[in-house]
Amino acid sequence: MAARDDAQVTGEALDILEDLYEDAPCGYLSTRGDGMIIRVNRTMLALTGYRRQDLVGRTRIHDLLAVGDRILYETHFAPLLALQAGIKEIAVDLRCADGSRVPVLLNAVMKEQTRTRPEEIWIGVVAASDRRGYERELLQARQRAEESQRRAVELARTLQESFIPPALPRVPGMDVAGMYRPAGRGDEVGGDFYDMHEVVDGWAIALGDVCGKGVQAAVVTSLARYAVRAAPLRDSRPSAVLANLNEVLLKERTDRFLTAVYAQVQRDARDRFRLTLSLGGHSPAVHLSKEGLISMIGHPGTVLGILESVELHDVTVDLAPGDVVVLSTDGVVEGRGRTGFFGEERMGRALSAARDADAAGIAGRLMDEVVAFQSGMPSDDIAIVVLKIPE
Repeated sequence: MAARDDAQVTGEALDILEDLYEDAPCGYLSTRGDGMIIRVNRTMLALTGYRRQDLVGRTRIHDLLAVGDRILYETHFAPLLALQAGIKEIAVDLRCADGSRVPVLLNAVMKEQTRTRPEEIWIGVVAASDRRGYERELLQARQRAEESQRRAVELARTLQESFIPPALPRVPGMDVAGMYRPAGRGDEVGGDFYDMHEVVDGWAIALGDVCGKGVQAAVVTSLARYAVRAAPLRDSRPSAVLANLNEVLLKERTDRFLTAVYAQVQRDARDRFRLTLSLGGHSPAVHLSKEGLISMIGHPGTVLGILESVELHDVTVDLAPGDVVVLSTDGVVEGRGRTGFFGEERMGRALSAARDADAAGIAGRLMDEVVAFQSGMPSDDIAIVVLKIPE
């Protein structure tokens, strides 16, 4: 009686194991070393639509794979399996009986040959339609994000270029050049700008730095450029132009302030140049004389866009042949490198070293030194305008 009970229990256990194999949550199949299928469970058959007799002893695992995945199996899957005796989560597409494809993940172990059992490869097949769909969605989302970022960068670049004139006007008897370098990778609109245009009695130069970056800074930058172009029609004094700009900023109720320098260059009957400028919270212009002496031009003034009453001063200097005047935003002297700020001393040395070059060469030398000091990745936008009186 006990023997019969043990036999009955053993039979029930085997039935359970058989059901567990046949109706497991994932597909199972076994192959010989050459890939010929020798055993397959019902889950695998339901997944692919094949009959058992279509696969067992008649089909190799390679034949169930799409062409590209078949190459992957033969060049990657099989060699790794032979080397490691196991491999996990290889993503492939299985060809179903109706010609459709189903994405799956293959996990396999190799069972070594013994005296009673030939070599076998046991393969688990997990349907991965949801996972692959999720991965595709992630990939598409990433592609959309990258495209959006690309467009944003292009928009920022286009918008920033609208703040910088493509070329400065030709001034008889004077060499002029402007240069701009955005902060970081240049993928965000900055607040630095410069402009130069002809006025009734000479030429006007404006250079400024709006607080912050992004769209709001761009709006204020655009407003400032047009305001300083229109202001001389009322009062051409540089201090009056900046005072008018301050009124415009307050009237528009922007939440951004800016620093600016506005200058006018006049040429008299004897071809001598006179420069008059005013500073609205901006750093002074740098004057490099023919003899190599460096001095500052300008009297400190109030930052624009904050206070209704601003203190602004006009300063006038005569320029001689060989003189150089440099206007720049704070991205130059406040450029931060590993050893601190770039500073006025380094700026002076860079200008002295380049003083024999033309205006473009001087601007380029200064820009290169500032960017190099910051390991090629400036922390702030940089705008430079150089005026030089040729000898």
